[in-house]
Amino acid sequence: MSAQRSIGKEVSVSGIGLHSGETCNVTFKPAPVNTGVVFVRTDLPGSPQIAARPEVLCQRMRRTALAIDEIEVHTTEHFLAAASGLGIDNIIVEIDAVELPGLDGSAADFGNCLREAGIVEQDAARRTLDVQEPVSITNGKASIVALPYKNGLKITYTLDDHGGVFKGAQMLELDINEDSFFNEIAPARTFCLAQEVDQLRSLGLGQGANYQNTCVFDGEKLIDNEFRFPDEPARHKVLDLIGDLALSQRRINAHIIAVRSGHTENTALVKAIQKQVEEKEKPNLVLNIKEILERLPHRYPMLLVDRITEFEANKFIVGIKNVTINEPFFSGHFPENPVMPGVLQIEAIAQTGAVMLLSSPSNRGKIPFFMSMDKVKFRRPVYPGDQMRIEVEAIRIRSRMAACRGRIFVDGQICSEAEIRSVYTDPN
Repeated sequence: MSAQRSIGKEVSVSGIGLHSGETCNVTFKPAPVNTGVVFVRTDLPGSPQIAARPEVLCQRMRRTALAIDEIEVHTTEHFLAAASGLGIDNIIVEIDAVELPGLDGSAADFGNCLREAGIVEQDAARRTLDVQEPVSITNGKASIVALPYKNGLKITYTLDDHGGVFKGAQMLELDINEDSFFNEIAPARTFCLAQEVDQLRSLGLGQGANYQNTCVFDGEKLIDNEFRFPDEPARHKVLDLIGDLALSQRRINAHIIAVRSGHTENTALVKAIQKQVEEKEKPNLVLNIKEILERLPHRYPMLLVDRITEFEANKFIVGIKNVTINEPFFSGHFPENPVMPGVLQIEAIAQTGAVMLLSSPSNRGKIPFFMSMDKVKFRRPVYPGDQMRIEVEAIRIRSRMAACRGRIFVDGQICSEAEIRSVYTDPN
């Protein structure tokens, strides 16, 4: 099994957004294992984060966009394709505008920037996604299907002649690896038809596009440009597809067969594959509430973990808390707009970590107490009806104290995180 990867050092790139026309400065930073790809809007108060996941996709014309409430990140596909092509699993992407820069309209410049940073392997296994049953999406003339394929990612893409603009249908089939991606796919630029330009501009799109970063077709000819490949439009469609598939935050093993598909169909496929995986990977019950009560001294209304779904002694634990409107704190904590108090989210992390610590035979019956908290951050409110996934990993465990790192997710979005140190003592 291959290892997760990140970049070796911080690097930056700047450019104009293809659609917004706004300047965007990007800084890529190394990230620890299991971080995934996280975008940080440094231009907004609090520098809010958006992790690249299928759950945060939003509909925007001619580009892939992510959103949490009012926070958005646009045109992620070219960068995500470059990161995926290099096998980068974990990276922080700081941007100071809503849209990533278009650069030359392809993924090549992003790839060169990331290569300059150096690619480093990390001490954790890469998460993979094996498509085991066919998954398909059809939308008018566009269709895309994922088939089982155990030898990595293979893509077969067919683009029609666009009403005679191209000299014929374009078809490309490739096994995707670092070499094939950067030689055959990464340099392919985005494209549009000359008769679309005015309409796109009237919709506020293409404000940063020009004849160099976009292949504009006037009949069969390019305006003020030359082809990098005879079938450059089909190759760019494959580039977009690879970038959209990267939202799964796993290495996909599948044969993808697409006909005329775009971002709408690509992202629908990612969501469908994710649903298939979630069905197969529904967490098993490791500890039920009775077994939790045997370990923790907490009781209602201060018991904040309902079940344990993953557990490895002295290493990590995953707990589930179903948040209901009947929780007593909602009646007094912003009752007209109920949200779970942040301090109770941290308490839920601490209790989940305590289950891991108190599961050790030598610690059974002991009482856990906070010593300190560090790096506490709140990212998203937790509302009634949410299911919190509480992930805790051990940083250091000694005979009488422990340090753990915990994060809470709801629907794949991080809500809060903290590093907690605690001491466990014998009861009086």
